[in-house]
Amino acid sequence: MRLGGKLWATRVLLAVASLCGLVMAGFVTSSPALALAAPAAQRPVFNVMDYGAAGNGTTNDTPAINQAITAANAAGGGIVEFPAGSYLAGGSIHMLSNVTLDLEAGSTILGAATGYDPPEPNPYDQYQDFGHSHFHDAMIWGEDLSNIGFIGSGTIDGNGHLVSGTPQTGQADKIISLAVCHGLTVSGITLKNGGHFAMLIDDCDHVTSNHLTISTANYRDGWNVIDTRDVKITNINVSSNDDALVFKSDWALGQTFSSGNVVVDHAILSSKCCNALMFGSETCGNFTNYHFSNITVTDAGKSGLGMVSEDGANISDVYYDNITMSGTQSPIMEKIGTRLRCGGTPTVGSIRDIHYTNITGTDAGAYSPTLWGQPGHPVSGITFTNVHLTLPGGHAAMDPNTVPTDNGDYNPNSLEIGRASCRERV
Repeated sequence: MRLGGKLWATRVLLAVASLCGLVMAGFVTSSPALALAAPAAQRPVFNVMDYGAAGNGTTNDTPAINQAITAANAAGGGIVEFPAGSYLAGGSIHMLSNVTLDLEAGSTILGAATGYDPPEPNPYDQYQDFGHSHFHDAMIWGEDLSNIGFIGSGTIDGNGHLVSGTPQTGQADKIISLAVCHGLTVSGITLKNGGHFAMLIDDCDHVTSNHLTISTANYRDGWNVIDTRDVKITNINVSSNDDALVFKSDWALGQTFSSGNVVVDHAILSSKCCNALMFGSETCGNFTNYHFSNITVTDAGKSGLGMVSEDGANISDVYYDNITMSGTQSPIMEKIGTRLRCGGTPTVGSIRDIHYTNITGTDAGAYSPTLWGQPGHPVSGITFTNVHLTLPGGHAAMDPNTVPTDNGDYNPNSLEIGRASCRERV
């Protein structure tokens, strides 16, 4: 439920459905213990030029790149090096275990219009959209891998060729696509023009990222972190059209995973149409122990800090500290939904023990922070400490004693759409 009217607030404006439990109290975040993979020792270097890469931006360099990756893997691990140049990926690059791609200054891997691997069959397609369900239709993909990385100061650019919807034969919809990986490092590089996803990872653990830049504001999602545990992301900058940095749990791999033990520190996030920092909407498995600190949100067409449990997930122990927001439609959105789009027999999930500390929002949106539970499933244990938001208001007030039914939407403006039906039940 939202409070409306001509409200100008320098302190937090809260709209809490009668099914939500809310506590305003002090809270001090603690640093979680992360068991992150240590940096790899120096390993042999395999220069893609030595395997026939031209680096001229027009020759298809994928065969040479894949040969270098295969050689590094066969040697027990190594660095595949890209000197300055433009490397056309005219087909899918296949990652292998114990291999790190090192993009040196001035190097760019460019996407092509066609030539990519077809999407693999997936019997669980019906539980999430096409982009989440398939991993092979990407510029770079890998499955069941250990100790892989993408480092350096170069760029991987979809080059205007990756698609934002369902790909046709030979097309790709992702830059980097990884399923089932242990030990992943993504640092220093830039991902541009990512299609549906600049990067999607599913069922990974021990993920480390530092100084990653994602620039995909004319396409869709930045980084989808799905079914993933033990993550440390620092100094990330994401500009997207759809969700920028998002944590999910879907049914693409045919089972439920628990996700958590995650730190995100120092981030600049922008989403033109959607959510800047988000949980969901795919939420089959549980999420716990997330720490977000020193985050700047500069744009969000939906929520700056969004959180939904649509498919039965229990989301708990999430800490936001030192967050600055502007240009959001809604600064904070929490919703427990009843979609339940997962295999098995999911039941309605929960959101509890979520803590907002030192949150500032200027011109933080047309919609007040919203906490939305369901009958018998309250949002609970929420604390706000030193939260200062300025919102223009301008919406008519809703009845504080009426909880809207789940309309299947988790956009902050969905309560505006459902206002008439709420009044009819009064």
